[in-house]
Amino acid sequence: MALNPRNLAPGNGQYEWYNSALCGRHVPRVQYDYRAMDGTLFSTVAKTLEEARDRKNQWVLKRIIVGK
Repeated sequence: MALNPRNLAPGNGQYEWYNSALCGRHVPRVQYDYRAMDGTLFSTVAKTLEEARDRKNQWVLKRIIVGK
């Protein structure tokens, strides 16, 4: 499955696991994309899906508090 943010509807997220080479080792990572209701795209790479979603939640809260 290849991520395609163009197909991501507002208010939805998608993720994909992959292995990253780090110092000769394969390290699992997850890429997470989320499209806000105003169409802005958030994207991050994290060690776990929970960490990626926490980052997204912090980003959403910051946008609400600060005002985009």
